[in-house]
Amino acid sequence: METTSQTQYDWKEIVSSLNELLRLKATPVGMKKCSTKAEMEATPKIRRPDKRYLLDQIVAQSVRLGWTIGVTADDLAMKQCGAIAGLMPQDEDFYSGEAMEGVWFGTREDSAAHQKCLDVVPYGSYEALAISPLAAGRIEDPDICLIYATPGQMMLLINGLQWVGFKKFEWSVSGESACADSWGKALATGEPSLSIPCYAERRFGGVLDEEMLMAIPPKDLVKGIEGLKKLSKNGLRYPIPPVGIQSDTTEYLAPIYPAWVKTNK
Repeated sequence: METTSQTQYDWKEIVSSLNELLRLKATPVGMKKCSTKAEMEATPKIRRPDKRYLLDQIVAQSVRLGWTIGVTADDLAMKQCGAIAGLMPQDEDFYSGEAMEGVWFGTREDSAAHQKCLDVVPYGSYEALAISPLAAGRIEDPDICLIYATPGQMMLLINGLQWVGFKKFEWSVSGESACADSWGKALATGEPSLSIPCYAERRFGGVLDEEMLMAIPPKDLVKGIEGLKKLSKNGLRYPIPPVGIQSDTTEYLAPIYPAWVKTNK
């Protein structure tokens, strides 16, 4: 799945394994920071926006339509998502809270506190973003992968990540502007980050009501898939068939926890 020489990934195999293990409905995509606009435009079969969009919409065009698409700050309709992604400055106007006062928050103080809590990519570190379906292989080395899935699918992916090198994940919920909790945080930290997509992501980005979003670096996605395969061998796989709230669970639990489960009344 991965070669260690130059950190190359077999994206077709990775996506095939992910879909086999979790039966995803949305296309997994990669997001790459490009130092220059020219670097972004050199991506094979790259599309460029014909109007100004929110970054939520750009991501959705890749996830829902299968497009490879690139943007700069000039292509974005609003500072909020551009600043979170590091394409626009996180300046006094961004942190003032003025834009969201009376819309999402009752006071300027609360609105400003919200802005200050957001995980953002430092401004000026790159000029453009490229987003593309992972299986297309047009971005060989994305900074992060974006996985849209149901809570049940996400839980198993998290379990896969915890199979080896266990850690307790602690993720944030900033409310509106939840892209800061997903690609903002993952791009800034290089760590997996789970979010509950916000109103704007659902209103403008087409995120389904039941979907959550994980932004995850390629190495961690590979790690999660390997863990999912181990869980699957133990019978812990997706979809998760419900036993029933009044059923005798011992026959299902005994093979998994033989030291704990009482089989006789």
